[in-house]
Amino acid sequence: MKFPCLALIVATSLPVASHAAELNLATLSCDTYENQIMNSDPSSQKEDALDVVMWLFGFSVAKSGATAMYGDALQQFGNALDTTCKATPTLSVLDAVATVKPVATNPMELTELDCATFEARNTDMMGSDPQSANTIMMWLLGFAVGKSGGHVLDAASVGRFATALAAQCEKHSGQSLYGALLAVKLSKLRK
Repeated sequence: MKFPCLALIVATSLPVASHAAELNLATLSCDTYENQIMNSDPSSQKEDALDVVMWLFGFSVAKSGATAMYGDALQQFGNALDTTCKATPTLSVLDAVATVKPVATNPMELTELDCATFEARNTDMMGSDPQSANTIMMWLLGFAVGKSGGHVLDAASVGRFATALAAQCEKHSGQSLYGALLAVKLSKLRK
């Protein structure tokens, strides 16, 4: 099985690419999201905009009840969230994400991808494109947080999450990636 456009690979030893501050989606307004994350000068950004959108996309898919990564839907999701936030700047990002429905294009079912296959692909991606691997890890982290009932983006935990996910996959190589994502104890990732 080949990965869709966004290769589903995780970098377990990547440094965190963003400047890392916790973002509580319930208290983060669309106005702040638009002006301080999406449209701020890159040198003054506290978070990497692409990583934030990937995290939000994974979170949104989890909240929708889906169990697939949609390789071709990131652009649609980002545009829809941007439109919603610009139309209602006082809306919380948590509420805005709830209104954006991910388009199920080019799905890769996480329940059908086993951890052994995932880890093999992970190793390849870490060597060939570590930045993309980190960005995809943000999607997986957002998905896991959404499934757990949380709503705080902690970009600094992406490395710890990658390590915990790799350990889960090593211990249970036949487990699906979906199962591994649910098994990672997010509460243990806190600083």
